Amino acid sequence: MSDYPSEISPKEGERLVEVIKDWALANGLTVRPPPTIIAAEADPAGILATPVPVTLFPSPFPQVCFNQATSVQKAYNELYASISQDEKFLAHIVKEIGDSDDFITELWKVHLRVKEEGYVQHKSLGLFRSDYMVHQDGTGSTPQIKQVEFNTIASSFGGLSSQTSLLHRYLSSTEYQFLGNAIKKDNLKLPENGSAAGLAGGIRHAFIEYGPSSTSHQKCVIFLIQGGERNIFDQRHLEYELQKSQEPSIPVFRLPFSEILQHTALAEGTRRQLLYRPPQLPSHTFEVAVVYFRSGYGPGDYPDQSAWEARYHLERSAAIKCPTVLTQVAGTKKVQQVLATPETPSNPSILPRYISGDTVSISNLADTFTNIYPLDESEAGLKARKIAVDPELCKGYVLKPQREGGGNNIYRSSIPPFLKTVPESHWPSYILMELITPPPVKNTILRNGKLEHGGVICELGIYGTCIWDQQSKTISHNERAGYLLRTKGDQSEEGGVAAGFGCMDSCNLV
Repeated sequence: MSDYPSEISPKEGERLVEVIKDWALANGLTVRPPPTIIAAEADPAGILATPVPVTLFPSPFPQVCFNQATSVQKAYNELYASISQDEKFLAHIVKEIGDSDDFITELWKVHLRVKEEGYVQHKSLGLFRSDYMVHQDGTGSTPQIKQVEFNTIASSFGGLSSQTSLLHRYLSSTEYQFLGNAIKKDNLKLPENGSAAGLAGGIRHAFIEYGPSSTSHQKCVIFLIQGGERNIFDQRHLEYELQKSQEPSIPVFRLPFSEILQHTALAEGTRRQLLYRPPQLPSHTFEVAVVYFRSGYGPGDYPDQSAWEARYHLERSAAIKCPTVLTQVAGTKKVQQVLATPETPSNPSILPRYISGDTVSISNLADTFTNIYPLDESEAGLKARKIAVDPELCKGYVLKPQREGGGNNIYRSSIPPFLKTVPESHWPSYILMELITPPPVKNTILRNGKLEHGGVICELGIYGTCIWDQQSKTISHNERAGYLLRTKGDQSEEGGVAAGFGCMDSCNLV
């Protein structure tokens, strides 16, 4: 299918734009419009929505790579659950990052404060997403999947991803067969994608594992959000999936991170149940079973000390957190680097420490790693520093900080001048990753009503849900939860859809 998707005529493009726009609006494949599209003063009540950027066709994606990524997800869930239980290792990671990253340091202080008085909730919920790109050394070589990053907090787009898969499935039944270069439905291999239901299922399991309310109040789930969230419909799809549950019934409330202390309190006594009083229901109080973070992943959510007090307030409560501070720290790029730095006699792999006795899983995990190096003063770090400051060698690499949320990476020739602006003492807070070389793919992106045709790069995310007990070191729930395909023009370095560079897509397995 090297000629897939085929060129379309201007009239065919107009038809597909019309169909996709209407389907997206009718089915919630939408975002709040950015100010570049609709000025804030033109929509003061926030009633408008716009279709999310999306590809006209599901992008071709190697079946062997898709299978590799999905088959290893439960091992990744186990790996990161185990790392989250290894406080000594995470303390070492925080020390390695050092004072060059105040955000990680402050997060760790929250954990230490709660540890000192004692945790009352030992169960943790992980809604994870492992992101990959296809790597192909040369024409004709077997494609492999290589990990870009592992997300342990606010792993987004699960709601929109399942809708994107449904959109492409709909178009395969109604539109593609009538194009000049017809695409028959039987010639497409579109994998099922239950990402919204799968992620909601993880929250539901945690809600049940919390146990019955120990106060006189009904239990609930809180989605912890950012103010002015544009990606609200992605979150709503998870919420709606959760509320389909009849037994148990699961009330869901959205709480801005900046209002935690205003609307929640801890119950009196030693159990520290988290109580929530909705502003629209001042006479009602709920006992919070699960706090699902869709915020709190970057410094912007912590503008002052009261924000850190709010995080501490949640961390010391009895609610099951998704994630805890320990799980959030486990998701730093430094942990990924320690896992993936090439093995040497003086630097053996740490995977066996966390996946005990399962040599197949260890091998499968290691196969997904790309070369990642520290920028510290270790042997590997000194080698990486030479690469990073070399105008030629740096062209095969990307420099990454510990940040989530997209838009933070430094690519290729931009690395040496960037490092000149950073004190050398802060370099250890970055990692240097070998760039992945994806095979050429073409597609057409619909963005803000306009079509963009050309070469694209696809990034596959596999979702997983996991519940474990920090005290007993046991995992009670471990599942895959659908997938995400994000696609960007091959001229764009960043792939974050909300950040405005990429778009939603789905897989046509080839």
